[in-house]
Amino acid sequence: MGNAGSMNQHTDPRGHHMPLKLPMPEPAELEERFALVLNSMNLPPDKARLLRQYDNEKKWELICDQERFQVKNPPHTYIHKLQGYLDPAVTRKKFRRRVQESTQVLRELEISLRTNHIGWVREFLNEENKGLDVLVEYLSFAQYAVTYDGDSSDNSAENSVDKSKPWNRSIEDLHGGNNLSSSVTVNSSCCFALRSNTLPSRRTLKNSRLVCKKDDVHVCIMCLRAIMNYQYGFNMVMSHPHAVNEIALSLNNKNPRTKALVLELLAAVCLVRGGHEIILSAFDHFKEVCLEDQRFEKLMEHFKNEDNNIDFMVACMQFINIVVHSVEDMNFRVHLQYDFTKLGLDEYLDKLKHTESDKLHVQIQAYLDNVFDVGALLEDAETKNAALERVEELEENMSHLTEKLQDTENEAMAKIVELEKQLMQKNKELESVREVYKDASSQVHTLRRMVKEKDEAIQKQSNLEKKIHELEKQGTIKIQKKADGDIAILTPPPQGNGHLPGSQGVAGVSGEGMVSHGGVANGTTHAMISNGPSSVPAPAPPPPPPPPPLPGLTLDISAPMPPPPPPMAPPLPGCGSPTVIMNSGLAAVKIKKPIKTKFRLPVFNWVALKPNQINGTVFNEIDDERILEDLNVDEFEEIFKTKAQGPPIDITSSKQKTSQKGPNKISLLDSNRAKNLAITLRKVGKTSEEICRAIQMLDLRTLPVDFVECLMRFIPTEAELKVLRQYEKERKPLENLTDEDRFMIQFSKIERLMQKMTIMAFVANFTESIQMLTPQLHAVIAASVSIKSSQKLKKILEIILALGNYMNSGKRGAVYGFKLQSLDLLLDTKSTDRKMTLLHYIANVVKDKYQQVSLFYNELNYVEKAAAVSLDNVLLDVKELQRGMDLTRRENSMHGHNTLLRDFMQQNENKLKKLQDDAKIAQDAFDEVLKFFGENSKTTPPSVFFPVFVRFVKAYRVKRAITHHLPCFIRSHHYINKRQQQELIAELRKKQVKDSRHVYEGKDGAIEDIITGNMLC
Repeated sequence: MGNAGSMNQHTDPRGHHMPLKLPMPEPAELEERFALVLNSMNLPPDKARLLRQYDNEKKWELICDQERFQVKNPPHTYIHKLQGYLDPAVTRKKFRRRVQESTQVLRELEISLRTNHIGWVREFLNEENKGLDVLVEYLSFAQYAVTYDGDSSDNSAENSVDKSKPWNRSIEDLHGGNNLSSSVTVNSSCCFALRSNTLPSRRTLKNSRLVCKKDDVHVCIMCLRAIMNYQYGFNMVMSHPHAVNEIALSLNNKNPRTKALVLELLAAVCLVRGGHEIILSAFDHFKEVCLEDQRFEKLMEHFKNEDNNIDFMVACMQFINIVVHSVEDMNFRVHLQYDFTKLGLDEYLDKLKHTESDKLHVQIQAYLDNVFDVGALLEDAETKNAALERVEELEENMSHLTEKLQDTENEAMAKIVELEKQLMQKNKELESVREVYKDASSQVHTLRRMVKEKDEAIQKQSNLEKKIHELEKQGTIKIQKKADGDIAILTPPPQGNGHLPGSQGVAGVSGEGMVSHGGVANGTTHAMISNGPSSVPAPAPPPPPPPPPLPGLTLDISAPMPPPPPPMAPPLPGCGSPTVIMNSGLAAVKIKKPIKTKFRLPVFNWVALKPNQINGTVFNEIDDERILEDLNVDEFEEIFKTKAQGPPIDITSSKQKTSQKGPNKISLLDSNRAKNLAITLRKVGKTSEEICRAIQMLDLRTLPVDFVECLMRFIPTEAELKVLRQYEKERKPLENLTDEDRFMIQFSKIERLMQKMTIMAFVANFTESIQMLTPQLHAVIAASVSIKSSQKLKKILEIILALGNYMNSGKRGAVYGFKLQSLDLLLDTKSTDRKMTLLHYIANVVKDKYQQVSLFYNELNYVEKAAAVSLDNVLLDVKELQRGMDLTRRENSMHGHNTLLRDFMQQNENKLKKLQDDAKIAQDAFDEVLKFFGENSKTTPPSVFFPVFVRFVKAYRVKRAITHHLPCFIRSHHYINKRQQQELIAELRKKQVKDSRHVYEGKDGAIEDIITGNMLC
């Protein structure tokens, strides 16, 4: 690899012929030699790993190539040659002869540094050879003429001797640009002073001019680049007092390719931690040596003048980008940006914006994207302050609007509750009216029937009377009126055997018997009508008034209808499967047939209601089998099919928490109680007499309610009263007692102390209690009514029941309803790929099939507020208010002179009555909705019932948003990201540059990677 042997090509002509390929050794020897070759190449782990994957044939070729180009010259060979070029004692003629091969020596040195193993490079750089010092010194010598000619072009020839000093400065002044120890600076200056005395500046200038015509500077930079590609060499270059400065001074070279190489190397150093400061220090030194008015002046001059070399312009623009925008300090970044602005970079970039080079355009655009416009930032800051003030104002307005909204919600909820109460009252009135109407309808029907029956009886009686009169006229019968008022029908004896017309009808009539005047049959006629002829009887007297209906006819017509037959008995066992189940004698429930599925489905672990529990619930009104006809059950099975099912989860198990109260053991009149009492008395700032007088008069204007509540904790106990009474009984002086003890004596003498203190606390807190309890009761009422009356929620439950029965029918059988806690399990039941839950599928079904119920949650009002209500505690508080009102009423009746109690009673009794009504309505509404969903009021308080709907609605809305609004969400998210990128592009670019900074952690080849990466960018 290090082909130092090429220096002796005139003595080794075999170097131009291809050597014969040696036979491949044994695999073990091959691997051993291949490992040695890899160690000598000093490759990164990833590249070494790639080479180890070669087959034996390629490994052997690599071994042969490495051994063919093995190192033939040690490092000191190159060092001696370079030192020979720097020897001040050599004559010009001899120097001309030596320098002919300087470029070739440097090229071979660069190849050796780049390709030889790390041991060779370390030997070149060690303390004995000091190869880096020699290389830097030769680089300084090679570009001395360039620096001198560049300075002398702007000055007269008279100052030529004085202008020969920049080469001295290029080495000596390096010590001033680096924070080195004074001893090192003095020693280096002394060494160079001795050399400058023996080397006249004019001869040095001529020799340097001879060297600068060649590519020695360019190859020296490549040698330094090869050294810096190793971590060990990079650290030596960074710590060298002159190396980076000499690299920066190489920008004075006339070869654009060399200047581009220098800028690429300096840009790579900028991206290394701590490298930016070193580069800026090198350009400060460049400014002093080249007599610049401003830093980077020469760089900008080259950039503007080399407009025909795109590669150099790209490298220059890339360096400017990195040196300006790789700084984390924003103020320093603006400072560097302004340095280039003063040198005319902005105007020049405006001219280059239409360049045809894509690489140059990318670098220019990157710079412009990262430029900080301080004026615009100032305007943005002012705009931001104004926006913040506006935000603060809007937040304050929003706070007021939120309060108004809360008040409006409370008013609306109170109005809803009032309307619900009126509706319930009207429903009750309607039920009573319906009952009255039902009774009246029944009576009217009965009366109409009786009138009809009476009319029919009168008509029948009239017909009979007509027939009787006809028979009497014919002489067939004779009517005789008895003494008691009855009427007897007599049949005359037969006269001959002649057949009289109508004899059959007369016999039929006489057979009915005698009809009394009261309408009762007294017997039957015994007359027989012969078939022979008879004489016509005399005309009969006028007919009597029509008799009343016959008893037999009346009884038959007015008899009640027979009762309906009893219901059919259920079929006997074994006589076929029944189609209905008698639900406790109330309603018949249709038996659901099991559903056969193509695939095994997971079990939906809901808590099912028994058939006898669904009567009167929402599940009695829905038909899940009809839902299955609308759904694509094949798709449902494909999504949720499974091969294994874990054991069911017992979701009904609950933990019971027991609370234990420790015994209250308070010592009587102990120091702690006395101290706490003293603290309480100091809060109010009044004397014992004033406090006791205010309590006696129930004066809440004198004593605040907080003090009253605190003072209630110090009501004397029986034991304390006994101790205090004993002290007074013994007539001991009260002055010997503490203030707290004297207060307790006076405090305990108030009549009905506990009752008065309780009344004071009750009166003071009554309004607050009403305001706190009323919204809670209203929330329960409104939520209960809205849930029960929601038809859309009913359809959602119908869909859930249908899908649950479809999943469970083959394993657990179909059910008629489920407990509401089963809604929480919709998120736990997942599809085969675990990406979709059952709730997500239900949201999709609603979106595709039942769009009209997709917003069912809008019908559920105030559910979240009701979920936070403990109805049992609220009802207890209402009862406590009632007890407090009763106590206050009793006190007022006994002592009516207290205007405070009288006014309180007049103002607040109706409020309490209204609160009690609301409490009863809330309890009834909640019990009804519990019954409607098949829940138990003892085990399901509002704090358990309503949160089920809150969680279900929240989860459903999330799934619905994913299903319905995902495309809009993606577009909105994309728009927001795009806008943020446009607003913060400079900061993002800065972060990218910051993240791209390389930190050395023992890795070789990093500098080459950075340069390659910059070129790709």
